[in-house]
Amino acid sequence: MLRIGHGYDVHRLVEGRRLILGGVEVPHTLGLLGHSDADVLTHAVMDALLGAAGLGDIGRHFPDTDPAYAGADSLKLLDHVVELLGARGWQVGNVDATILAQRPKLAPYLEQMRENLAARMKAALEQVNVKATTEEKLGFTGAEEGIAAHAVCLLERV
Repeated sequence: MLRIGHGYDVHRLVEGRRLILGGVEVPHTLGLLGHSDADVLTHAVMDALLGAAGLGDIGRHFPDTDPAYAGADSLKLLDHVVELLGARGWQVGNVDATILAQRPKLAPYLEQMRENLAARMKAALEQVNVKATTEEKLGFTGAEEGIAAHAVCLLERV
């Protein structure tokens, strides 16, 4: 049995925060605002996985009203999602994710993001793809007001 899922997340860029994407701290003058570390890439991946398994979304599992998740490392939250999947007989078939950001340039960091996500999902590197694009200065990402990410996944029964 196979299941597909889609995830999307967006966070505003602000001063005084670190920019974390796929568990990688990317040097930039701005960071993402959020209750946790605001890692939009990992959040989109988690939402895709949870959606494919019919388990809701990250807001249900890690509410921003819960102080336990203040400043949380999103890769640790991903560990919990993977545990939930495994307990229900699912494993990652593949994940394909896209980060939408005008700046900074992300190409030098994509491979480490991919490695981080694959390791946390207990997947082979070739099962995970991470890419980045600009929106040619259009919309909120193009205006450098925020960063967004989309992810799709395939889950397989163990």
